[in-house]
Amino acid sequence: MLVLKGLATLFGACIGLIALVLIVGAVVTLIVTLRIGARFPPEGPFVAVDGGHLATIMDGPTPSLRGTVVLLHGASANASDPMEGVGRLLARQGFRVVAFDRPGFGWSDRLGGREMATPAAQGTAIAQALKALGLGPAIVLGHSWSGALATAIALDHPDRVSGLMLVAPVAMPYPAEGTLPWYYSLALKPPVAWLLSRTLATPLGLYYLPRVGGAVFKPQDPPAGYIDRSRAALVLRPDTMLANLYDLIGLPAAIAAQAPRYGSITAPTVVVAGDADAAVPFERQAVPLAAAIPGATLVTLPGIGHMVQYVAADALAAEVGRLADRINADRHEPVAP
Repeated sequence: MLVLKGLATLFGACIGLIALVLIVGAVVTLIVTLRIGARFPPEGPFVAVDGGHLATIMDGPTPSLRGTVVLLHGASANASDPMEGVGRLLARQGFRVVAFDRPGFGWSDRLGGREMATPAAQGTAIAQALKALGLGPAIVLGHSWSGALATAIALDHPDRVSGLMLVAPVAMPYPAEGTLPWYYSLALKPPVAWLLSRTLATPLGLYYLPRVGGAVFKPQDPPAGYIDRSRAALVLRPDTMLANLYDLIGLPAAIAAQAPRYGSITAPTVVVAGDADAAVPFERQAVPLAAAIPGATLVTLPGIGHMVQYVAADALAAEVGRLADRINADRHEPVAP
């Protein structure tokens, strides 16, 4: 009996300790979320689409003789990531540059539940926003996760795409097993996801953010001030963390569904990737993707890692310029009688 009472007392103490930790975590999460929002407010205009609004960051001349470049960010990021990497450079070179916060990221509404986790669904929202802005066809530049998003837009909304620039892209089928730790799936069970995202995930994410932000650049080092310039902390807010996880877990099935259609893409396409990319293996993604899209050009960056838009911004901007020149030349080519 004494043993049972002792176990009950111990169990009660453990439950009390867990409850205390969760309460403290909830308070810290609320404070951190409010501070992140205040530190990194919206930078550009919002665009109304079905189900809510998408946030943008814009730069460059209007109108632009060189054309419009649409920037789409990867996982765990927002519109500032590609804009501060290569977007400002493209704007100085005469392009109109429009970077979107993907649905559920940055300051964009999620526009729905888990169905918004697919590139096709997000592509429809981006296409609606481009139409509302009176933009397109435009060069669509998708980095990492948005390699699948950019190709989805080219497949489903070709009237909005003049060219594709796929940067360190994830767009070819890959096995879902082993891609993410097992506890990601556990964390996405509705009660667990709600609890963790509003208690422990944000404080832990804030602690590890500099380390994770630096690791994605390997073998290069991140530029000074990268975490602040890219507004990376915006992903630590509870709803955004959940959106990010849903997008990552749902991507393999979404790519498997759209990849067989890549042969129908007609937009001029350039695939740019580093052969030292540890996050998205060059030989498994960039190489077969360039082969799957008719007429696509593969640009290999020796020794470059995943964050091409920062560590090889000049080379990437040069490829965008060459693609724009090609598109503009084709557009003004005289029609044979």
